[in-house]
Amino acid sequence: MSGDNIFSGLKVVDMASFIAGPGAAVILSDFGADVVKVEPPTGDTWRIGYKVPPEPAADDNYPWHLHNRNKRGLALDLKAPEAKEVVRRLVEWADVLIVNTPHSARAKLGLEYDDVAQWNARLIYADVTGFGEKGPDAGLPGFDITSYWARSGLLSMTRDAGAPPTWPVAGSGDNATAVGLYSAIVTALYRRERTGKGSYVTTSLLAEGVWSASVSIQAALCGATFYDLHDRRNPANAALNVYRASDDTWFVLIVMPDKLAAVAKAIGREDLLTDPRFSDPANLMKNMPALTAIFDQLFGSQPMTHWYEVFNGVHVTFGAVRGPQEVIADPQLRLNNIVVPLEGAGGKLSSTISSPIQVHGVSKVPAKRAPDLGQHNEEVLKELGFSATEVAGLYTSGVVTKPTQPVAAATKPGTSPATASKPTPTAATA
Repeated sequence: MSGDNIFSGLKVVDMASFIAGPGAAVILSDFGADVVKVEPPTGDTWRIGYKVPPEPAADDNYPWHLHNRNKRGLALDLKAPEAKEVVRRLVEWADVLIVNTPHSARAKLGLEYDDVAQWNARLIYADVTGFGEKGPDAGLPGFDITSYWARSGLLSMTRDAGAPPTWPVAGSGDNATAVGLYSAIVTALYRRERTGKGSYVTTSLLAEGVWSASVSIQAALCGATFYDLHDRRNPANAALNVYRASDDTWFVLIVMPDKLAAVAKAIGREDLLTDPRFSDPANLMKNMPALTAIFDQLFGSQPMTHWYEVFNGVHVTFGAVRGPQEVIADPQLRLNNIVVPLEGAGGKLSSTISSPIQVHGVSKVPAKRAPDLGQHNEEVLKELGFSATEVAGLYTSGVVTKPTQPVAAATKPGTSPATASKPTPTAATA
């Protein structure tokens, strides 16, 4: 790892499962952190997520590599009494520990903050939950669909009038929460630089969902009057609506008041500005369906390429609605390093999605495949100070699970055996 990476030398233990916690660790790894992914003997359940409908079907394990790239893998049975010594050394080694195990199970495993902070006063303990740490539902399991989307109110609002709540895009709330957890970790690291003290930081899927829905939630907090659910044929505002071009491309149009005259001229309908149905605010509200029908006919007369030129010509905000297969062809993604090469994953997995943060003048670590289950067991354990005999004993007892497949020269992503870190069993400075 090059010395100019922001988190080069930062040591992270990722004990979280699925997406939000591991996603935060991925962002740290993108900027040079050394991340050890700790999994149970059966592996993180997210390893088989791509096999569960309605996830897109593929031969390649695309979500696993997306959320665990650039990490080293350690398969550890945390329920085994002998695992405590491994955990202790991991915590002593780490700068950051990421967990999302339910607190009831965490207490049994001795993984609560008070359990592990005694081993490393500089540790950043990062916790992500479904519904927060307090309250009657603090112990409930939560996925982003339930905690982030449904419970926060988002799912009730992201639908048209008369339609039932729909099934949101998998991982969308988790990935947003990952950025929030990453922010909490970085905030704590900054505090540690100033005070020398570690921190216990946390966020929840619910908190992140409410933050995403905060404009509407804040409105509810002050007793605001809400419009009905969006109905594109009878919208609250025809200038903020969804329309369809003649080539069947749907697009979102946002025309703010200062752009109305320019847009009316550009689409050849300046008459709408003086039409008594629409020029008077009171009449306009009554005649939104009529104005929408006019726009439907007009925008349906030309393909999206035409409207792209028209809207760009007057600098109005719009967005064509794209499916995933179209999005990946968007030149903006590669030109802005949103999609980047992925090394070593095999199959058709030659590229991946970079984390959504760029620091000018700093190159991210090139993305490399996620680890196989237990791929870096011996390397990590030796780095923690375990002897070859002790490692063999951990294998024999089943505390550490043997790798799922032989790896010729397992090293940290981005290093060679000669440059891999030497054993450092004590906490490191960021």
